[in-house]
Formats: sequence, structure tokens, C-alpha cells
Amino acid sequence: MDKLLLIDDEADVQYSFRRIFDSPDLELHTASSGEEGLKLIPKLRPDLVLSDIRMAGLNGLETLRRIRQIDPKLPVILMTAYGTTQTAIEAMKLGAYDYLLKPFDVPRLKQLVANALKASKDMRQTVALQPQLEQQDYDLGVIGRSEPMQEVFKLIGQLAASDATALITGESGTGKELVARAVYQNSRRAKEPFVAINCAAIPENLLESELFGHERGAFTGATAQRIGRFEQCNRGTLFLDEIGDMAPATQTKILRVLQNGSFERVGGNSTVQVDVRIIAATNKPLEEAVARKEFREDLFYRLNVVRIQLPALRDRRSDIRLLVDYFLRKIGAASGGMKSINENTLIALEAYSWPGNVRELENVLRRAVVVAKGPAILPGDLPAELHQPVAAKEVPKPVASTGPAPAPAPAVPGTPLSPAAVEAPTPAEAPGDIPELARLLFRWAKTQPGLKVLPAVERELVIEALRETQGNQVRAARLLGITRATLRKRVDKFGIRRELNVT
Repeated sequence: MDKLLLIDDEADVQYSFRRIFDSPDLELHTASSGEEGLKLIPKLRPDLVLSDIRMAGLNGLETLRRIRQIDPKLPVILMTAYGTTQTAIEAMKLGAYDYLLKPFDVPRLKQLVANALKASKDMRQTVALQPQLEQQDYDLGVIGRSEPMQEVFKLIGQLAASDATALITGESGTGKELVARAVYQNSRRAKEPFVAINCAAIPENLLESELFGHERGAFTGATAQRIGRFEQCNRGTLFLDEIGDMAPATQTKILRVLQNGSFERVGGNSTVQVDVRIIAATNKPLEEAVARKEFREDLFYRLNVVRIQLPALRDRRSDIRLLVDYFLRKIGAASGGMKSINENTLIALEAYSWPGNVRELENVLRRAVVVAKGPAILPGDLPAELHQPVAAKEVPKPVASTGPAPAPAPAVPGTPLSPAAVEAPTPAEAPGDIPELARLLFRWAKTQPGLKVLPAVERELVIEALRETQGNQVRAARLLGITRATLRKRVDKFGIRRELNVT
């Protein structure tokens, strides 16, 4: 439950807030003076403070200064009915999250509070760089023991020790914002603000104003001067998600900030100086956008100082069981009861290609927890596209000797082979040479939409080599023509250690 603290000496305002934020998900506390509010903060530990500027005793600006000393990460929204625009600007410079003019526009107030609460969570959530699955109360983590994720963890540590600009790339749903927060939380700027902006979610004509602010009269509807995210984030970290969707004019301003830390507000002439670390992310190939002249080449090289490429979930299948355990604990902590999961369900999850990556896995598990009729999640509780056979089907007998028998369905990655699948092929099935085998494999693949032939075949070759050698990795590696170290990597990559009891 989110906690809001309202500091205002007007009883009518306190009454209005109680009505507006009457929700089981919000806990509203009130204080009638700045002094009273400052005493409540250490006890309540609120997620957001809303304070009037003009009050008897300690005014809102001085209250804000003292809140910044108590907790620099606590978002504060200031409100005023009398102060000049310059007063509000001064409040923003002191570190206010935003300001509102009285009387309130209720929808805008609710949206602003929701945004501030999200920013508060973003700055406070602990990103675990190693799995801590024995803890059931942690909120968020970058989970993985696979080799690709270990490389990501190393880069996070190296980035956290510097102020270098970073570019995080990867498919949608791989956790780019989590990695950005991990860099922030382990950096020297961890006590300063962290602000995340989704460049694709904000209309092009508003993004520049959102980032850099605007002067009064800069465009229709600009009735007052506004401080942008760069100024609000001074000395902190700004995360620009989906930067590949940014308009060229805004790209130019971003480049200038990266070069000398300065910019002008929209419609303004005065230069604003800031100290902001930028971490950008995209799921688009920026190199191709540069080649098409859709993204500035100089900005690309400024952003691409250190690059973190996040692996797709299908490329780190050995992490799926860890992620399932983590999400079920997380979902269970929120719902008050944790579901277990059936082994065949895990096999189906490991076999799926996960085009939506980790985000899709979480959504599938949330759905499964809701529809599961018992204490355990069964294969039938998964969406239809995840329903995979646990064992390969037996090969039908050929009806004539005029050609090869119909091919059996290939083993799906993550699915153990049936006894029929590991029997020696009949003469009608056996290919005469390697090219014929390749053609046969691709005929199989056509019957399994979405199957990637090479990983599927590679996985089954590793399994069969280990079975053939009774788990002796030295002999299995020799049989496959690879080193033992490479074999170990394949065992981890395909998540077959438990299946074969390989040590």
C-alpha cells in the first residue's frame, strides 16, 4: 500500500484529498504545518509528500529543503494558490518532483500522484544482481545464472563504477529498465533522482517539452513556465527508453547535453546547465537507423560508450526455472498464497520460444495462478500456444518401400525424448549421407512452426551423447568433437543438467 503525506494548513484541502484519494491501495496522512510534517516523515516513511507552499511557520520551500536532507529520494509535489511562477520554478530547482496550481484539476492531480509514486518505487526498489530466491519479500531482481547473464552482471558492475553513458539493447521484454536501475543503484549517484522516460509513449510534439521544459507562451497551452526532466534530474540519472523512436530535433538537443551539459527550454533563450548521467535503451538496431539517416550518427556514438546487450529468454533457457520460482514467489507475496508448479508444466515453459521474453513469462504465470484450480499449476493452465507434447510421437510404419517413412516430429528443446525416439532408425528412415539428413531435418521443421532447427538438434545431440556415455562428459565431448568446457556450456545453456543428472 502506498503512503501519501499531505502537508497543508487548510482543513478544506485536507478534506478534499481524503475524498479524492479514498482508495484501499492508498493510505493518506495529513499534517497542518511543515514542522508537523517533518516529524511524521521518519515515522511514516511515506512514498510521496504533497505540500502547500504558503503556510504559517515553516513554509513549503523550507520544508522541501529539510525533506531533501532527510531523504533525497522522497518525491515532493508542491502546491500553491498565490505564489508566482518564479516561486514554483525555485521549488523545482530545490528538487521538487513537480508543482500544482490551486484549485486542482482532479484528473491531472491523480495522474501526477500516480507518476510520482512510480518514480518513488523506481528509485527505491532494490535490483538484485544475483538470485536471492530464498528471500520471499524482495520486490524486483535481475535473475539469472546463465553465462549470458553473468556477462551482463559484469558490465553492470563496471558501469556502476563510472559515469559513462550506456546503451542497453535487446528485444522487448528482456528487462532493459531493470538493468538501468541496477547501474543507477550501484553508482555514486544512487542517492540522487532516477527518472525514466519512454520516448515512444510520449507524442513527438510533447517529448521535447517533457525533457527540457518550456517557457510560458512557447506553444498553445503553455500558460506557465515548466521545468523539464533534465532539470528535475540534476546530479541524478535519466533513463531514456526506446530512444530509437526519438525525433531528429530532440536528438540534436540530447547530443548537446551529452557534449556540454547545457540546453534551452522550448521557447527560451537562456541556457540551462545540468549534470545528468544518461542511460539509453532500444529494441531497434540503431546501426541500421543510422545507415537510413533516421538516427544521428554522432548521437549514436555518444550513447554507445558502453553497451549492454541483453539476451533473449530463448537464449538462456537454463534461467527459466529460476525466473519461474522468482515470479511465483512475487505473485504469491502479493496474493497471499503461493502456487507450486508441475514438472511437465516446467518442461512446457522451457520448450516455448518466448517471443515476449521475460515479460511474457511473468504474464503467463500470472494468468496461470488465476486459472489454476488446485494448489499446483498444471500444463492445462497454460495458454494454448504453450501446450507442447511431453514426449515425441512414435514413428509410423512405412506403407511401402518406395520412399522414406513419414518423419517423426522433432524433439522440442526442453522436452525429454521418448524411447521410440532414441531407437535406431529403420533402413527406410536412415539417410544415406549428411546432406540428406539436413534435408530431412528441415522437412521435420516445417511441421513445427516456430522451431529453430539448430538449437533443437544441438540440444538432442548433447543429450544423446551423454546418454551414450552414461554421463561421462570427457567421452561425450570427444564423441561430439568439442571440448569438455564447451560441452558444459551447452549443458547449462539448454538446461539439461537436472534432466540427465549431469554433474
